[in-house]
Amino acid sequence: MFKSLRPRVKEILTGQESVEARLHQLCKLLKTNVPHYDWVGFYFRNGEKEELKLGPYAGEPTDHTIIPFGKGICGQVALSNQNFVVPDVMAQDNYIACSITVKAEIVVPLFLKGQNVGQIDIDSNTPDPFTEEDERFLEFVNSEVAKIL
Repeated sequence: MFKSLRPRVKEILTGQESVEARLHQLCKLLKTNVPHYDWVGFYFRNGEKEELKLGPYAGEPTDHTIIPFGKGICGQVALSNQNFVVPDVMAQDNYIACSITVKAEIVVPLFLKGQNVGQIDIDSNTPDPFTEEDERFLEFVNSEVAKIL
């Protein structure tokens, strides 16, 4: 599945629309084509502030448009610069609940010239669905996204 999505990711990101429009299309592509991706979105560093700001996404609206560094899974990734796979969100002390249906989350940092500028965040309503294959695919997605930022 991920192999067939790679060329489609590149195709969307090399389009002529605005960066925001391309990222929104990308989120919709992933949410529609990966059965265990129920919410797909990007968070980006909010200027010089120690916080993340919600960017384009696909899925239910969220109240979490600003996330301080260190808070929740996304905020932890902003500080650690490491992928964070959460097989069971209820087992996480520092989890920010977006929806009672969410069972698992994966967050992969997005680097531009070696700097962590944001991340892709995926929520799943399926318990423990994420594999190393998801991580490698999302690292690929973020490396492609970095080319248009």
